[in-house]
Amino acid sequence: DLKLGICGEHGGEPASIAFANSLGLNYVSCSPFRVPVARLAAAQATIEAVEKDK
Repeated sequence: DLKLGICGEHGGEPASIAFANSLGLNYVSCSPFRVPVARLAAAQATIEAVEKDK
């Protein structure tokens, strides 16, 4: 299986994380100080996607 994701500055941007989630990418990679923001953005994007599917 091929895993696709984004890294660098885009990996820590909430808008980019939401976009990556909408595309079905497997992961994002970011600098350590951006991890808390990235995790929150990933959780929010997942919740929004689940609510959209209802």
